[in-house]
Amino acid sequence: MPKTSARLLALLSLLQARRDWPAALLAERLDISPRTVRRDVNRLRELGYPIVAFKGPDGGYRLDAGTELPPLLFDDEQAVALAIALQIAATSGAGIEEAAARALTTVRQVMPTRLRRRIDTFHVTAVEPPATRPDPQVDSSVLMALSAAVHAREVLRFDYPDETGGQSPPRRVQPHHLVTWGGRWYLIAWDLDREDWRTFRADRITPRIPTGPRFTPRELPGGEVAAFVTGRFRGSDGSGSGDWPCRGEVILDLPAAVVSRHTRDGVVEELGPDRCRLVLGSWSWPGLASAIGRFDADIEVVGPAELKDAFARLARRYAHAASGTP
Repeated sequence: MPKTSARLLALLSLLQARRDWPAALLAERLDISPRTVRRDVNRLRELGYPIVAFKGPDGGYRLDAGTELPPLLFDDEQAVALAIALQIAATSGAGIEEAAARALTTVRQVMPTRLRRRIDTFHVTAVEPPATRPDPQVDSSVLMALSAAVHAREVLRFDYPDETGGQSPPRRVQPHHLVTWGGRWYLIAWDLDREDWRTFRADRITPRIPTGPRFTPRELPGGEVAAFVTGRFRGSDGSGSGDWPCRGEVILDLPAAVVSRHTRDGVVEELGPDRCRLVLGSWSWPGLASAIGRFDADIEVVGPAELKDAFARLARRYAHAASGTP
């Protein structure tokens, strides 16, 4: 029979692996008697593990949620995954960098040497894109409040200042999804006063307590969260495929290999050694023309007519800027 400490660790590992364990199956897996299983369960309870017993033909035990967090047991892959996740927490925008660093120190201290060496060779430096001002962080308590309202399907009231900081009447929404996009957190909700879908920045939300009544969730336009969010940030209502509302086609006097390196979601087709076709989208026609104009090459507009008009407007605007005339 294994030593008591080894049996307890093995028992704890099994209890964490699935919800319910029949006592007979635990005894079989650990190669001990049912009586020893009962004694070991009581020892784990004394150590703070909330293990409850359930009755029935296959009566057994379940590791339940308690009022405090007891010591946890991770296998090698789980420990490494947890350490890596804590290191990249600084890029989440959730304002938990300091807490994540403390948690990583705690996890690292109890790791065996072989795992500690693996973790010590993995270092992540979060590099934010240059901006005139850094993206604001979201208080973790706000994220928890929003997530709780989404989970409970309860109407949420919150203050939401505009871009200049001006106050407006509290918003009343049915929260549906909490998502992250480009380092920022957003709440997708049905606005009860405007009777339409809205996307709110979580860093500007100040929840009001208590929450409102429960609601029946609505079907998100398009039926898919990713497509809805992508469509909203591309200027559409989110009900379609999530594609850009403005899409055009041009021919550039540049090699396809050069253009493709600087095009994230466009389609580049090689037409010759120094000529290619580019199909690209944007949130507006002037925006699309500007994006294409960054290539230092002659441009032939294939279509549509709106893209040609946008090039003409930009040409007049740039000509005025070059001549200094208003």
